[in-house]
Amino acid sequence: MRHTLTIAATAMLALSLSLPAAAGKKKEQKEVITRSVRYAQMYAEQPQTIVIMPPINRTNHVEAKDYFYSTMYIPLCDKGYYVFPPMLTMEMFQTESAYDAEMYVEGSLSTFREVLGADAAMFTIIKDWRRVNAAGLLTVTVEYLLRSTKTGETLYHREGTVTIDHSVQTNSGGLFGALADLVATTISTAATDKIEAGRKCTAYALSDMPAGRYSTAYGTDGQVEAGEAYFSATVK
Repeated sequence: MRHTLTIAATAMLALSLSLPAAAGKKKEQKEVITRSVRYAQMYAEQPQTIVIMPPINRTNHVEAKDYFYSTMYIPLCDKGYYVFPPMLTMEMFQTESAYDAEMYVEGSLSTFREVLGADAAMFTIIKDWRRVNAAGLLTVTVEYLLRSTKTGETLYHREGTVTIDHSVQTNSGGLFGALADLVATTISTAATDKIEAGRKCTAYALSDMPAGRYSTAYGTDGQVEAGEAYFSATVK
């Protein structure tokens, strides 16, 4: 009997000691970071106008630069910013030798403020562009960097890998059905609108960007939980 009581007492003591530890673990939850904290400089400067810089392409896919340059305009406008149309700024970039944005990504941006009146410049660095036709996947890794033309500060930064899934399911079943799916997926991926793929990637990456002055969400999204600075996602 005494042995049984001793075991019970020991078990109760162990349980009582584990409860504070368990409670402590519950408190060690992931810290919630709001947009106003992560993008504090952006809320402070409140840029209204953005110039899109030609993308920096670090892949072997030479056309990726042109794809992305044409996909930035709409997502930024949708976020509530006035964006200088890329085609109208192209001549200036060529005149200022700015088509190679590498020389500006860490340099002075005062020229774009003085000539265009832009509050900020958006840079994109394409780090990976891979297509797997059989699997119906297009994987793109891009870094997005918004810098102030006034202070040179980084206002918004996000980098991630987006996999665009173009796989086709015919639901035919059986061996022939699987072969039909494979053929359909290969054709679908090969014919993918590359600009649409770039637009989906950009829209996802900029979804965390604070709303601009021309958005109905302007000034109200500061307490929204900020997304991951480095992310990975699959979109259809």
